[in-house]
Amino acid sequence: MTELLGIEHPVVSAPMGSVAGSHLATEVSTAGGLGLVGVSYGDAGFIDEHVARTAEFDGMWGVGCVMFTFDERPGLWERVMSYAPPVVALSFGDPDQVSRYVSSARSAGAHVPVQVHDVAQARIAVESGATMLIVQGAEAGGHHKSQATLPLIPAVVEACSESIPVIAAGGIADGRGLAAALALGADGVMMGTRFAAAQESLSTPGFRSTLVGSGTSETVNTRSFDVLRGIPWDGMYQARAVENDFTRTWNGRDDELEAVRHEVEPTWTAAVVADDTTQRAMFAGEVLDLVNEIRPAAEIVHETVTEAEQVASRLNRLVDAGSRV
Repeated sequence: MTELLGIEHPVVSAPMGSVAGSHLATEVSTAGGLGLVGVSYGDAGFIDEHVARTAEFDGMWGVGCVMFTFDERPGLWERVMSYAPPVVALSFGDPDQVSRYVSSARSAGAHVPVQVHDVAQARIAVESGATMLIVQGAEAGGHHKSQATLPLIPAVVEACSESIPVIAAGGIADGRGLAAALALGADGVMMGTRFAAAQESLSTPGFRSTLVGSGTSETVNTRSFDVLRGIPWDGMYQARAVENDFTRTWNGRDDELEAVRHEVEPTWTAAVVADDTTQRAMFAGEVLDLVNEIRPAAEIVHETVTEAEQVASRLNRLVDAGSRV
């Protein structure tokens, strides 16, 4: 991955919608990793502010796009691509969407990682021309399927890695996770929750303090926020978020929430604007037990790589000692 992209460190910041803006992306890239701007559902104002600003950066950077939402917003894909992002990370599309968006991004000269959640999706992405795979396990924050990272990474590597670099995602927050991913055959890692708590992220004060003050046991898989916002996510996906009053009220009651969505949404939207953490969505992964402080993004990159090197060195010593017994 580092050779393909011409970067120093195999660390990617996830393109988290409304969290991963230009400042976070450029700080990660300046530190030697790959920073991605979270275009996500496609907002013209966000694109013209954050993608435009990142396009002025003299280095490797990219955007992350949720494919199925761009089909619903004509013109926004072209708007993103007008800024010539060198990396276009794609996620959550059916086979036709994967084929179309990969082809378009590659025709523009971009590197195109595609996020996948099982071996079948990985094969479709490779056949469609993806230049990298982001292999995400169910430990991830936000939307995911059901297979865990530990068995998923080697399964995809075995099926596809001869022709394509693999980036591991889901349940990774430090150098131990990077070392484990490399041991499983991945070429790098993508971290979301850890960078959501970075100083440069767009996460609100309430969201950020919740991230560093909560634990993994306080997360929940839910479709409630998608139902409320009317976003047509495929039923195979759920989203992991920090549990709050909203999820305690509505989780598992999707049909009931859908029936009263237009009544509930205005109040909920006002609560989000007010950064009311009892109501707003705070997507976070199972790594929350490891996210205990707000740090600069560059420090997160460098400490992740340094720790991974230390882990690898320790394991090498153990192997050497074992071979002498």
